[in-house]
Amino acid sequence: MSDASERPRPQYGEYATPEEQRARIQRPEVTESLDAGVAPQPVAEPAPTPAAPASGPRGPLWDRVLTFGLLVYGLVSTISTIVQLLDFPAYAETAAGILGVPDASYTNLTAGYVWGAAAALVYGIGWLATALLTWRRLRRGRIAFWIPLVGFVVTALIAGICVTIALVGDPQFMSSLMSSVPN
Repeated sequence: MSDASERPRPQYGEYATPEEQRARIQRPEVTESLDAGVAPQPVAEPAPTPAAPASGPRGPLWDRVLTFGLLVYGLVSTISTIVQLLDFPAYAETAAGILGVPDASYTNLTAGYVWGAAAALVYGIGWLATALLTWRRLRRGRIAFWIPLVGFVVTALIAGICVTIALVGDPQFMSSLMSSVPN
């Protein structure tokens, strides 16, 4: 084995410790001191400044605009639907009028209010879940416009089941609807 004194003198700091390397890179006067054979004067480290929060990657502008537009439209639609569903008998009678049966009257009030409230809750939770999933995807910089669309479809299907259960639960209302169907 060869002795450390037999090694060639480093030309580029190959044998420098990491601390010596950092000192020479950060402070040119340390390099001059070391070249002169004088020990550099230690300097107190400055307090680290808080780093600005790095914004994550951003997706395309068109996607963000379209996504926010769909979320806002969904919020307005969700609020108006919730208000309508909380008065379920009026909601059912309005739906019957749209279908061309103006004389249909919803009479199963208890089931109507329960299932109407359930459908309203589904719409509210569905919008919140959609907004949360959309926000998470946008933060990652991924395309997200499709999430509000899928969220609407899933929420409308589940809420539609609740509304259908309430409508089918009133035999008088269903017979009024069925009597107006042409044979």
